[in-house]
Amino acid sequence: MYWPLGAPRIYSANRKRRKGGLDDDDAAQDEEDSTIRGLRTSRSGHLIATVTATSLIIWQASPIVVLAVAHRSISSVRNYGPNVAVLLRPDASIAVVQTSNGFLVTYSLVVDPSTRVYQHIYEGAKQYKSAQADRLVIEQQRTGFREVILKFRMVIRIDAGIAVALALDNEVIVATKRPAAVQCIRWTPDDAGRQTSTELTSRMAWLQKGSSIVAMVYDRSMSLAVWIGSDGRAYAVQKRSEAPEGSEGTQRLFRGYEFHSPGERGLEATKAAINARFSLLAVGCRGGEIYVYTAKDYVGNIPLSHKVVAPASFNTTGSITCLSFSPDGYCLVAGYEHGWAIFSAYGKPGANSFGADTSTSESNEERWLLGISDLGWVNGGSDLVLICPAESRLWALEMAKSAVTSCFSSANIARTFLLSGSNLIIYRGYDAPIAAGISTDTSLWQQVPIAPAYLMNQRPIRSAVSSHDGRYIAVAGKRGLAHYSVKSGRWKTFDDTRDENSFVVRGGMCWYQHVLIAAVETDDSYEVRLYSRELGLNESSLMHVEILPAAAVIISITGQDSLLVYTFENVLYHYIVNASSTSVSLVQVGQLALNGIVRAPARVRAVTWILPDFQLRDGDPSQDVAHASVLFLVDANLVLLQSSTTENEPKYDLRVIAHNVEYFDLMRDQGSLLVSPSQSLPGSPSNEVEPMSALGADRGLKDSLWYFDGTSIQCWLDIKDLLIAMSTENHGEFPQPVSIQTDFYPTAVVLNRGVVLGLDTELMQRSDMHFAMVRHTTRSQTQLFLPHILQRNLSEGDSAAASILALRYQDLPYFPHALEVLLHMVLDDEVDGGMEEEKSLLPSVVSFLSGFPDYLDIIVQCTRKTELRSWRTLFRYLPQPQQLFEESLEKGMLKTAGGYLLVLHTFQDLDTSSEQCIKLLQLAREEGDLDLCKELARFLMALDGSGDTLREALSRMDIKLPGGHANGESGGGEVSSPRAREKREQQALNGNPPELTSSLRSAGQKTASSTRLSMTGLGIYADDRSSG
Repeated sequence: MYWPLGAPRIYSANRKRRKGGLDDDDAAQDEEDSTIRGLRTSRSGHLIATVTATSLIIWQASPIVVLAVAHRSISSVRNYGPNVAVLLRPDASIAVVQTSNGFLVTYSLVVDPSTRVYQHIYEGAKQYKSAQADRLVIEQQRTGFREVILKFRMVIRIDAGIAVALALDNEVIVATKRPAAVQCIRWTPDDAGRQTSTELTSRMAWLQKGSSIVAMVYDRSMSLAVWIGSDGRAYAVQKRSEAPEGSEGTQRLFRGYEFHSPGERGLEATKAAINARFSLLAVGCRGGEIYVYTAKDYVGNIPLSHKVVAPASFNTTGSITCLSFSPDGYCLVAGYEHGWAIFSAYGKPGANSFGADTSTSESNEERWLLGISDLGWVNGGSDLVLICPAESRLWALEMAKSAVTSCFSSANIARTFLLSGSNLIIYRGYDAPIAAGISTDTSLWQQVPIAPAYLMNQRPIRSAVSSHDGRYIAVAGKRGLAHYSVKSGRWKTFDDTRDENSFVVRGGMCWYQHVLIAAVETDDSYEVRLYSRELGLNESSLMHVEILPAAAVIISITGQDSLLVYTFENVLYHYIVNASSTSVSLVQVGQLALNGIVRAPARVRAVTWILPDFQLRDGDPSQDVAHASVLFLVDANLVLLQSSTTENEPKYDLRVIAHNVEYFDLMRDQGSLLVSPSQSLPGSPSNEVEPMSALGADRGLKDSLWYFDGTSIQCWLDIKDLLIAMSTENHGEFPQPVSIQTDFYPTAVVLNRGVVLGLDTELMQRSDMHFAMVRHTTRSQTQLFLPHILQRNLSEGDSAAASILALRYQDLPYFPHALEVLLHMVLDDEVDGGMEEEKSLLPSVVSFLSGFPDYLDIIVQCTRKTELRSWRTLFRYLPQPQQLFEESLEKGMLKTAGGYLLVLHTFQDLDTSSEQCIKLLQLAREEGDLDLCKELARFLMALDGSGDTLREALSRMDIKLPGGHANGESGGGEVSSPRAREKREQQALNGNPPELTSSLRSAGQKTASSTRLSMTGLGIYADDRSSG
C-alpha cells in the first residue's frame, strides 16, 4: 500500500506573466496555449512527456527538470491543428503528438551522454562545508544532467480521424472514427516492406455491433490490452502473432473477449488500467465506481474480483478521468473530476482529497485537490505526477510505500517501515513500552535519509529489507546495495563503485542475525551472496558466494537456520546457514522440482514452508523437503502444497486456500516477536527462536496464519488444522478463518501485544498556511485482535482454549478492555440479530468473564456504553443487579458499585435505589473518597428533587442540616430565601470535615427540578428512568 507525504512539489515550464503585461484577450490566449493537455511517462519512469496546444516538453523525472522543448510553428498549428494528446514509446526513444485535425507528429529523443545541462560552475567561489543531506544536491549541481535533443521525424495523416491512439514497442495502434477501425502503424517497415495494417471493427465478431473504440491501455508483462467501446463495454484484447485471412479476404489482427457489460445506467466503462502483478483488470465507470476483474487466462475467463466504491457521492467526486496502478501493482489511484483517491490492490481505501475544504483550496489555488485530468508514476513509484484541467503546472506528490511491496519478507511484515524516494520511515513502537507502543504519537516514527552517495548513483531504490530484530536495514537500487544500523545510525556502502556496479539485486534479500543474504545477478552468473554488517562492503569482504543455475525469484529465511531459494527454473532449493565464530556459509541439503505444479515461476511473490514438529525436533535437515508443506503466494492466491508418500514415491497435493491476498504472515517465521506478553519484554525483541522442547506444548497463536484480503485481516488459529483438512484420508473442508475488520490499512500483526498495527494519513488545511499537505509522518493505528479470537473459541465451545489464550495476555495493561470489547461484540450481535435464546453465545461469554478479577468492572463498563434496550438482554444471563452491587461492596470496589446504582434504578423502584445509594455514600465517607461522595449526592438529588433523601443520608452520617421542604418552607412555617437557607446549612456543617462539607454543598446546589441522573466521576449518564 502507498501513502502520500507532505505537500506536493509544483513545476512549470512556462514563466508566469505579470497581470499588467497583456490585455484580457492575449492573457486568455496565453493561458490556453500553456495549459497542459496530456501526460505520459516512460516505462522505466525516468522521463516525462507533456504537451500544450503548441509545444512538446520532455522532463527528467529525478529530479524533475525540463530537458527539451519542441515548439510548433504557426503554420504547423494552422495546417495540422493544435496538440490534444501525447504518446511516448515505452523505451522513451520516440514521442508522438496527436493533433485535433487527425495527424500524428513524431519526434526522436536523442540522449547526448557527453553534454550536460543545468551544470553549475563555481569560479573563485568560496567553498563552504555542507551538511550530509545537501551533498546529493551539490553533486547534482556539479555534474548536471545528460542533454536530450528532440529531432523531428515525420507527420502521419489519419484520414479516418483519430479516436484514441496507443504507442507500443514496435508500433502505434490507432482507433479511427469514420470508418470505425483499428490501424497498426509500425515504427519501421517489416521485412516485406509493409508498415501499416488495418482491421474494421465491424469485422471483429467479438466486438459489439455498431461500437467503436474510445479508450485503450496495454501491458507488456501480460501481453494484454483492454479496449473500451463507445457503448461502455470493456474487452480483453490480444494481437495475433500471425494474422489469418477473414472470409472476405480481410486480415484478422486481434482477438478479444468481452468481460464488462454495463447492466444499468452509470456502469458504462470510461477508463481502464491493468495490474500485471496481481493479474487484475480495473474498469472505471461513468458513475464513479471501479469494477476490478481477475484475468485467469487468455480465453475469456475473466470473472469479477471486487468492486471499489468511491470515497464520496457522485455529486462530490464527479466522473473518473484517469486510472492507474502503481508500477508494483500494490496501489490503485483514481483521478476524478473533483479530486483523487488511493486504494490498495484489492480495494482498501487510503488517502483521498475529498475531505479538503473547497473554498480554501480555490483561494490558495490548490488545483491538485479540486480535480485531476491525468497522472503518471515516476521514480519507481516514489512520486505521483498529476496534471489538472486548465492548468500549466505539474504537481509531484511524494509517496511512501510499505517495504513489503519492494521485498516480500517475513521480517518486513513483522516490522513495519516505509520506503520513500529518499528516506526510510521506521516504526519504533516495538522498542517502546507497551502502553506507548500502541499510541498514535508521531514520535514513534523515525525518518532515516538513505546514504546520499548511494542514492545519487543508484536511485530509485527498488527494495529494502529489515532484520527480524529491527537492528539492521538493507536497501538496493539499480545496482549494488547498502545497509544501515538502526542503533548506530551509520550507513555502509561500497568503497569501490566498480564493485557496487558489478551486480544487481534480483530475487530479494534477507537477514540472518548480522549477516545479509542477497540474491544477485552479475554479468555472467547468478549468485547468493553473504555480507557481514561487521565488515566493510567490497568484493574481498564477501563471507560466502553460492552459484545458482538460474536467477532467483525469491529467497526467504524460515525456521532457525533454513534458507529457501526459488528460481526461474521452477526449483526450490533448501540451504542450511552454517554459522561458526569465524565464518558463515550455505550448505545445500535438498531441492524440490515444481514443474507441472507452478506454471509461471515469475508470478510467485513469496514462499515458505511448514515442517512437522517431529522433523523440527529430531529430523535430519536433508529430509526436510520430503516432509515439508510448502506455502506459495502466486499472484494473489495463497497456495498450500502438502507432501505425502505413496508406495515410496513422493506425492504432492495442491490447493488454493485463500484468494485476494495482498500479504500473509506465518507466525512460525516470526520467532523474534513471539515472546509472550506475560514475560518481560526486552527493549528490542531478541533474535532467539523458541526452543525445540516447546514444540509439543501449547503454543497459543504461534502456529497461526494471517493474511489480508483487501477488506479485513483473516486468521487461521493453527496451521495444523489446514494440513489435517488437506490430508488425503479426510478430504475435509478448511476451517473458516477469523475475520477482523479495520478502518485503516493493516500492516502488521504484533502478536505479543495482541494488536493489529496499521497506518492512516491526514490531509491538513490550516488558515495560517497557504498550502495543503498530507501529514508528513504517517500516524499509526492499532486494533485489538484478541476479542475476535476469543469469540471464535467460545462459539466453538472451546472455553479451555479461550482461557489458555487469555492467560497469555492477562498481564497487558489493556487486557480488561479487550474482554470488554468481547462482551460488546457478542451483545451487539445478539441484540441486532435477534438471536434465539438457545443459540445465544452470551451465557458462555458471561461465564468466561466471571473467571477474571475485573469481571464486575467489565460488566458495568459495558453497561454504561450500551443502549438501554441492550440491558435486559445482557442481565438476562447475569446475576441480579442487587447481587452484583453487594459483591462490589464486599470487594471494596466502591466506584464499581456506584456504576451499578443506575442499573438498580432502572430495574427496581426508587426506594431501593435510594437505600443502596445511602449505603454506598456511608462507605465512601469512611474510605475518604470525597469525589465519590459528591457524585452520589448529585445522584440522590436527581432521584428525589425535594432533597429529603439526601437529608436522610446526611442524618445517618451524623451530618445535620436544618429541616425544611423543597418549596423553601422551614419547620417553623416561615419562608426562607435560598441564600438564607444556604447560610443556615453552612452553619450546621461547621463541625464536619471541610472537604466533605464543600463536596456535599456543591452537590446540594442542584435544582429540585432536575430529571437527569449523572455520575460524572463514574462516567454514567442517563435520563430519568423511573418509568423503566
